[in-house]
Amino acid sequence: MYKNREPWKELETYKGKYFSGEWPTLPELFNITADRFPDRRCFSIYDPDLFFTYKEAHSKILSVSNYLKKNGVKKGDKVAVTGKNSPEWTIAYLSIMYAGATVVPLDYQLHAEEITALIDFSGVSLLFVDEEKFDEIRQLKKKLNLISLSPVKKDYILELKDPGEQTGELPSENDLAAILYTSGTTGNQKGVMLTQSNFVSDCFLAQGHMTLTEKDVFYALLPLHHSYSMLAVFIEAISVGAEIVFAKKLVVSQILKDLKIGKVTMFLAIPMLFNKMLKALMNGIREKGIVIYGIIKFLMFISGLIKKITGKNPGKKMFKGLLAKLSLDENRICICGGGPLPSSTFKMFNQLGIDFVQGYGLTETAPIIALNPVEYYKEESVGAVTPGTEMKILDPDEDGAGEILVKGPMVMQGYYKNKEATDEIFTDDGWLKTGDVGYLDEENFLYLTGRKKSLIVTEGGKNVFPEEIEDHFQLFDEIEQILIRGYVLDDKMKTEGIEALIYPNIESQKKAFEKNGLEYTKENIKAEFDKIIDQVNRELLPYKRISRLRVLDEAMEMTTTKKIKRFKVLAD
Repeated sequence: MYKNREPWKELETYKGKYFSGEWPTLPELFNITADRFPDRRCFSIYDPDLFFTYKEAHSKILSVSNYLKKNGVKKGDKVAVTGKNSPEWTIAYLSIMYAGATVVPLDYQLHAEEITALIDFSGVSLLFVDEEKFDEIRQLKKKLNLISLSPVKKDYILELKDPGEQTGELPSENDLAAILYTSGTTGNQKGVMLTQSNFVSDCFLAQGHMTLTEKDVFYALLPLHHSYSMLAVFIEAISVGAEIVFAKKLVVSQILKDLKIGKVTMFLAIPMLFNKMLKALMNGIREKGIVIYGIIKFLMFISGLIKKITGKNPGKKMFKGLLAKLSLDENRICICGGGPLPSSTFKMFNQLGIDFVQGYGLTETAPIIALNPVEYYKEESVGAVTPGTEMKILDPDEDGAGEILVKGPMVMQGYYKNKEATDEIFTDDGWLKTGDVGYLDEENFLYLTGRKKSLIVTEGGKNVFPEEIEDHFQLFDEIEQILIRGYVLDDKMKTEGIEALIYPNIESQKKAFEKNGLEYTKENIKAEFDKIIDQVNRELLPYKRISRLRVLDEAMEMTTTKKIKRFKVLAD
């Protein structure tokens, strides 16, 4: 039986001097870290080089915070920030909290009109924005105060000068820290209200399953306005005095360069990226010939077996050269979140010597509520339930699966200005309904089977979750996007068949067709996908098999964390 750590107990050392509640607030937590590790690097970006130590970042945060307060921002106000990941973004975020205000982080990929609509809805009094949207929002909201996250614009955040001592009232642990708007995979955006203690409790309780130190280097690749990256990269890093290296763009060549230059030890990403990296590596090995490929696969099997049985990790040395090709030779841990991951990907990374784990959570839970411990992971599971989290399964079926319900200090206060949606997501006795379906094993590890809202009911009355089937397609190079959905077989009986919507990876398919002397035609494309579906259907139980295929001419719309906006496709 796995026993978690209790890193939150270390906070007792600072209680009374730095904070007085059950949990420190994020400003209080940053004060603690800045005092402990003043000269360690805090925020870093390459090309152009921009680095802050914790002491320098703390000084700049206080300066910007005082500037905000002298310009009318007070406790309880809402201040928004939108822009690409950068040291300026994180300084803005913390400065808002140091001013006692609530942060409203907004997706920088939204259109300016959508951003201003959320600004109006949230009652935002001031906006931090980068150059990409600065002029457009200025035109739409002439009376809104703007501060630039980019040096090319006036009122650049790093040029604001007010080096005075901290003034005004800091937030308390139960104050509203942030309003996070969900990414919209299921339609209507909702403003998730999270308190200071929601974030900080989740940060430390998640560390019950993972050791972090001030020597770690985190890589901020995914958008920081998203709860996964905000907590698992930004807040976790500053809680222990680790460095954050900011990604320039979501391009594999740039990512590999950043990982190498920054000597990143903690790499957090989404399934799509890990799948791409793994496929590129294995394809490179395959090109060396069937014998070399077979030897590497055999050694990977042995490495994984040793790691699983003994806890020792021979793959780190055995495959150091291969890991260097992925810039992961300095890496300590890879964490996957934000979507379903094939267990084969999980398994192969661990076989290669990477401590690779995955977790599970929701924006509504700040977000982490399950995480695989490095020392005791289960490849089919999304992780052990984190300490301090209560979880139960509602109305389990014969396999123990049902809707996942949660309680704990990380659970949100509700949806902003939306009592109806808040009442709907909580049970009468205070459990949060996740909308996900899964089951727990005897050691409290969680296994997901799908989303309740995307459930397909087959002709035989069986329940099928699309995500379970979609997982089988993640390692096919020919497929750029896949979505599984039901289609009506019998309207009266409310039964459905299973349909696959596929958008091809055009470049990969053209190369394969050229190699095999085939023309790139619609008929040949469909024939290729029919073969893949036949292959996958053989792996599936009969009632889960796909009976209809549709090849798309255009890509399906995605969120910033690269999940298909399922509601838009289903409405088609």
